[in-house]
Amino acid sequence: MGSLRTKGKSTVVWLLMGMLLLGLGGFGVTSFSGSSTAAIGAVGDTSVGTDDYLRAIQSEMQAFSAQTGQPVTAETARALGVPQSAQARLFTAAALEDEARQLGLSVGDEAVARQIVAAPGFQTPSGQFDRARYTDLLRREGLSEAEFEGDVRMDEARLILQRAVVGGVTGAETMRDRTAGWLLERRDIAWDELTAADLPAPVATPDEATLTAWHQANADRFTAPETRKITYVWLTPEMLEASVTLDEAALRDLYQQRIDEFQQPERRMVERLVFNDEAAATAAKARIDAGQSSFEQEANLRGLELTDIDLGEMAEGDLGAAGAAVFALDQPGVVGPFMTDLGPTLFSMNAILEPANITYEQAVPDLRAEAAADRARRVIEEQAPQFEDLLAGGATLEDMPGATPMQIGSIDYSADTPSEGIAAYQAFRERARALTAEDFPQLYQLDDGGVFALRLDSLVPPALIPFDQVRDRVLEDWTQAETGRLLKSLGEDRRMALESDAPAPAPADGAAAVPAPAATLVPVAGLERDGAIEGVPGDVVSHAFRLKEPGEIAVVEAENRVFLVRLDRIIPADLTVDEAQRVVDGVGNRLTESLQADLFDAYARALQVSHGVTLNQSALNAANARIQ
Repeated sequence: MGSLRTKGKSTVVWLLMGMLLLGLGGFGVTSFSGSSTAAIGAVGDTSVGTDDYLRAIQSEMQAFSAQTGQPVTAETARALGVPQSAQARLFTAAALEDEARQLGLSVGDEAVARQIVAAPGFQTPSGQFDRARYTDLLRREGLSEAEFEGDVRMDEARLILQRAVVGGVTGAETMRDRTAGWLLERRDIAWDELTAADLPAPVATPDEATLTAWHQANADRFTAPETRKITYVWLTPEMLEASVTLDEAALRDLYQQRIDEFQQPERRMVERLVFNDEAAATAAKARIDAGQSSFEQEANLRGLELTDIDLGEMAEGDLGAAGAAVFALDQPGVVGPFMTDLGPTLFSMNAILEPANITYEQAVPDLRAEAAADRARRVIEEQAPQFEDLLAGGATLEDMPGATPMQIGSIDYSADTPSEGIAAYQAFRERARALTAEDFPQLYQLDDGGVFALRLDSLVPPALIPFDQVRDRVLEDWTQAETGRLLKSLGEDRRMALESDAPAPAPADGAAAVPAPAATLVPVAGLERDGAIEGVPGDVVSHAFRLKEPGEIAVVEAENRVFLVRLDRIIPADLTVDEAQRVVDGVGNRLTESLQADLFDAYARALQVSHGVTLNQSALNAANARIQ
């Protein structure tokens, strides 16, 4: 194989551009760096650098953390398959780059400029390209404009390949219409819940032999989980806050540094939706004004979620030409379209934020608490190497409180341990679950800047809790199960009685509903597939949509409750109305995207086979060891 070609730091470029171009949402501006570290592999003459691989993993970890609101550790990332996902994306991108280079695909300067100007990372809050921000971000990432623009040019070339492969592929209309019809079908049903009060006699009290047998037969319900007896030492910023000293001048400096937080003009919470042309934006605004659609629905039709278009808190001056109209609203609403650098745009105002005018005296309690916590974190960071040296030198956990500010404790840790104290920290819970008797205590980091070390003292395996300790639980469990059994039997009796009394079912076209027989069933008209009945589990609604013919009755057990549900009428979807047409379009788009994704995946795999894939396992192993 010839010399490997590499290019600039495009994982960084991808982050700066904020684009999703390749792999139907799986890539972005992604080229491959020629750093001094070994490449983890290559496709043809295009290598995949270690730094790019690690940056891609870090990006996915940050994205997952943003979605869940929880920090993602290296262990969690590995369990979720993040390294494999990042590796697959990068090798696919490398295959496309190698193919594009061999074919001589490229784009002109105008296309490159258009992508850069439209990149959110280089824009002001009002959507205008900021040349100074562009230059500064590239400088901070160690990229020249020529390198960056070369990466964008290559990404555009890869996008040409993707469009050539999937262009013209659409989902079948028959499948689209049948799926939309299934989604929009409505039903008239009737239901009733059976309770213990409906039983002809109270549930009998079981004898001890029955309860003992139930305890044994359902041992999994009365078994204590594996318990790990753990000794630990820890130190958190909160433990040190009272002992750290704070400088008054530093607090005043902190107040001035954050003056924009304490002294703010009136602001609005704003979302921005950009359209390809003014006619589309005007039509969307008309639908919203007429109550036929909502701002969120219009965003969804364009393949966007509200989080994708949220601008956050905006001052009037941040919104350019739209500022006056947005700030003229005295309640949430939508204005526009306004012409911005991105195109015709609608703005949705969701909340009014009053001006902030917090004096230093008002802010100082919070500033003092934050500064104390920050100072305590720095103290722990400075002392952590000493703690590590002591543990490495043979100090036991019991020695640590005398030699350091760390505090010692013990815990019987299991899957049932409540999230409180040290067990409230995800880092501790993960280490506690993986801990073995052979592990020597070492220092680990907590999410708030604290540290801890732990030792497994003993392991208590799962064991059946003696009957006399859980007799009340056994009685409650048996009674609930017996009540459910009797109610299901009663339900079957009532179902057969109702079916024998039921009149002929209504025709499927919904001309007339089936009248309810003499029973206590509660009618519900026009129930949608994703609808809900107040106080009734969702499984009951789901089961109602599994019934085949009007007049059919089912006994449904859901959330330890028993229901009768009868199908009275099937109301077919009318796909000609505007609201249904939007669903049809959405289903069609999803089917098309699925087909395009499958086709693109097959093409990318074929490219990797034809160009040849090499994997540097030792470099990959070394890179995986650096994930943190």
